[in-house]
Amino acid sequence: MAQVRTVLVVNSGSSSLKYQVLDAATGETLASGLVDRIGGPGHLRHTSRGRTHEADVTCADHRAALEAARQALREHGPDLVSAPPIAVGHRVVHGGPRFTEPVVVDDGVVAAIRELVPLAPLHNPANLEGILSARESFPDVPQVAVFDTAFHQSLPAHAHTYAVPAEWRERHQVRRYGFHGTSHRFVSRRTAELLGRSPDDCNVIVLHLGNGASACAVERGRSIDTSMGLSPLEGLVMGTRSGDVDPALGAYLARVADVDTTSYDEALNKASGLLGLAGVSDLRELESRRSDRDPRATLAFDVMVYRLRKYIGAYAVALGRVDAIAFTGGIGENSAAVRGAVLSGLAVLGVVADQDANAQGPPERLVTAPDSRVPAFVVPTNEELEIARACLAVLGEDGPV
Repeated sequence: MAQVRTVLVVNSGSSSLKYQVLDAATGETLASGLVDRIGGPGHLRHTSRGRTHEADVTCADHRAALEAARQALREHGPDLVSAPPIAVGHRVVHGGPRFTEPVVVDDGVVAAIRELVPLAPLHNPANLEGILSARESFPDVPQVAVFDTAFHQSLPAHAHTYAVPAEWRERHQVRRYGFHGTSHRFVSRRTAELLGRSPDDCNVIVLHLGNGASACAVERGRSIDTSMGLSPLEGLVMGTRSGDVDPALGAYLARVADVDTTSYDEALNKASGLLGLAGVSDLRELESRRSDRDPRATLAFDVMVYRLRKYIGAYAVALGRVDAIAFTGGIGENSAAVRGAVLSGLAVLGVVADQDANAQGPPERLVTAPDSRVPAFVVPTNEELEIARACLAVLGEDGPV
């Protein structure tokens, strides 16, 4: 029997490491896992062959977390020690203006990702730790960096340029970059397939809704606008992030409340959004409180939905023609309430929701009625598969992953 050729996908967070092993020939997930609470007493959850294995682990750093993952793979399969992967793909949040496509990691790429830390101080350091750890663990395996921002490098200048002083834009690389690009790319392509059309002949508005959330206008397979900007803070109302606010807010709070820049940044990123409005960031808890007529939860839900509708309307104008709307991410895939509220406010676009289909059905499905001028779909995202595809493409490998 021929040996299965695999791709290992690593998503390294500040205190966690997610991994997935995919068959390079078929795209099938052979194993997946999560090591959390890196830096102290943590936990490993590994799934392979339809079985889940859990263990308490203590990982001082990401290198130890990756070794814990390798041990789980040795014990429960597939064994990546005796049969190393053909590539290790890494999610990197910020690629700045330099990285427009996935790249094979070398010392120059490592240095460039490190230079971009000021643009993504919460994400790029952890992503880099994952890369460095994997290079040590798999020294003879190509490492591929796949950037969240790369899909949005196709934004035209009028969409990515801030009206700020030239020195900021030229010297400090201030512009709109956008994020969740790997998910937006995968979902927009899959939506085109559901329509029976080529991505090159399809305009899709993708709503990636989770604790972090962003909207994207995809015209003929290319991102032409997206809601996140220089950082993942701009745009939609999220679990703990504010989304759009008046730029004068920081200076105002500095004058009247002595709020410094660090406290301001932390408040908008970690204490705002649904948490700031309702006291909870988990949408399931928010929906439960809303059903009990909690006024704060009701307001938070309405603010979030209203912002979503505004972005959809703006992107409909930017695209000129909308062939489909796609909901993805934890909230987009699982919250019938959010989808229903958003769709019910899009009558101006000719959107007619199918309430029964929206309420329940297979994970991937149409949630609008036959007479809806614009169809809307639930499309589960698969960033790991998209990263694996990118690895094969950049290495010139064959296979349908």
